[in-house]
Amino acid sequence: MKLSLADSKYLKDSISIVSELVNEARFKITSDGIKLVAMDPANVAMVVLKLFSSTFVEYDVKKETEIAINLSNLKQILKRAKSNDIVTLELKDENRLNIELKGNTKRTFSLPIIELEEKEQKIPDLKFPVTINTNSVILNEAIEDVDIVAESVSFNIKDGLFVVEASGDLSKANIEIKEDKETKIVAEGDNIKAKYSIEYLKKMITGSKIADKVKIQFNKDYPLKLEYTSVDKVMLSFILAPRVEE
Repeated sequence: MKLSLADSKYLKDSISIVSELVNEARFKITSDGIKLVAMDPANVAMVVLKLFSSTFVEYDVKKETEIAINLSNLKQILKRAKSNDIVTLELKDENRLNIELKGNTKRTFSLPIIELEEKEQKIPDLKFPVTINTNSVILNEAIEDVDIVAESVSFNIKDGLFVVEASGDLSKANIEIKEDKETKIVAEGDNIKAKYSIEYLKKMITGSKIADKVKIQFNKDYPLKLEYTSVDKVMLSFILAPRVEE
């Protein structure tokens, strides 16, 4: 297996984002690309990453391969890649992944392949009556606004608007996002409301590093799905469990 990237941004940013939620993960490498599906240690959030083979300038995969890696270590190595470096991942034996950064200099790192006890995660089949496609900056700013006042946030469809609201002991925040050329709202019904952790959302919205648009899907007291896609390069999605009121 030998994979080379002329633009390391998608791999670098994706691993950096995923490592905020998951420390160790299993990568499935097939002829189509690299896929990772992992749960955070608290079983509150799932992350799904797909790096398509078309992202790479060289993509040599003879047979389907699975490797588990410590993401914190991988992130530290990828951080060292300069913007003009060609990054090559190569599996030379079964126990180590070689990472080469080649620009003005050639630097090679080697990471151990680890054993992961947990079984392969299955992506849940979720049905959503609400789908919002918007600019990732709009969602980022809404989450930064509610972060000032509370630890959890409600997403609501109200009178055709996407309403993001939070209330703390004394303070309240309410952000109304209407449909326009930046934002498309498709909702089967009204007053569809669910509450989520802001701490997790702050980690997930960093997906805006890899895509300008975000797809937001939710239902009443039901998981939230956020999806960031850069066509033919990368798809990063998150599923977040709701906070259900007692």
